Amino acid sequence: MAVLRKLLPLLIAWLIPADGPSSAVAAEFYTEDLRIPMAEAGPQGLEAFLVRPAGTKRYPLALLSHGSPRSFDDRATMSAHKYYGIALEYARRGFAALIVMRRGYGSSPGGRVDSVGGCAKAAYLPAVAVAVADLRAAIDAMARRPDVTTTGMIAAGHSAGGLATIALSAQAPSGLVAAINFAGGRGSRDDNDVCNPDGLVQAFATFGKTSRVPTLWVYATNDSYFGPDLARRLHDGFRTSGGNAKFIAAPPFGADGHYLYSVASRAQWTPYVDAFLRERSLVSRDILSPPDPLPPPRQLNEAARAEFARYLASMLPHKAFAVSPNGGYGWRSGHITADDARRESLAACMKWSPTCTLYAIDDRLAEPAQATSTDQSARAR
Repeated sequence: MAVLRKLLPLLIAWLIPADGPSSAVAAEFYTEDLRIPMAEAGPQGLEAFLVRPAGTKRYPLALLSHGSPRSFDDRATMSAHKYYGIALEYARRGFAALIVMRRGYGSSPGGRVDSVGGCAKAAYLPAVAVAVADLRAAIDAMARRPDVTTTGMIAAGHSAGGLATIALSAQAPSGLVAAINFAGGRGSRDDNDVCNPDGLVQAFATFGKTSRVPTLWVYATNDSYFGPDLARRLHDGFRTSGGNAKFIAAPPFGADGHYLYSVASRAQWTPYVDAFLRERSLVSRDILSPPDPLPPPRQLNEAARAEFARYLASMLPHKAFAVSPNGGYGWRSGHITADDARRESLAACMKWSPTCTLYAIDDRLAEPAQATSTDQSARAR
């Protein structure tokens, strides 16, 4: 079911240990597009994306779970690739990070299978049972791989994925040693407006009855989905029922703290994760550094260099950047395949110049002589 996507070389160095300098170590990350087999999802299975260090050992699984947009129509636009930047943070810490799109999200079939029903009596337990079944299918698939181990695995999720992660911990799958919940919940239909909040509190309390692995809960104090008062109620319900949880009320983040768990704010949330994992000896002192940014093409002017910086900041594989000899450029991101990104970036560049060359694909320099011109079939869009 797996389709090999790429081996992404990232030349990076180990951080200098606190007790003195060490020599630089070249490292690579391996990535792969997957379809997770699951009878309920039909022959197509569940969309998934794996990121791990490119070594030969078996890496412990970090199972990552996404949120649920307020608009049902937005589910189809979601993609496992969107979470590459977050998955990379776990891979940097020695995990095989898997983001799996649950049924009804991205290209995973399922429609409204995880509906909570009417708002006033939103039923969270049946809905989250669907999500947990999907996560269990992903665990089963990863346990059969030679490069991943579910012994010592962790789970982490955001929003509806945070709720699913806590629910997973209540089932105690073999090998799970910790769970991380960022802004977990469900049923937010507008800012500070949650369907059946008492029912949501009760759902977390139910999970606390059987969850025994340590869990980390992180909620920003300006979260518009699950505000500080409700977040505390969710945590208290879980703890009072017997759950093992550490709660962090994170400082306000941007215009809406619900999005604290993002690539742009990794400097804010990764210290919480590192401290939690290190307290339990689940991550080493040495963490792989993020890749050095690619140098901008020499022919770009100041404004175009700023646009190249935007390309580098985009964490939506697949992406590509094309340039022309006279300083024209074009780039695209968020494509399902690298070939799609390459084609679209060249077409965008040709809007400004008759001849364009591919400069970068994702986070690596392109092969030489990948060019096109206006006498070919590509056209700018």
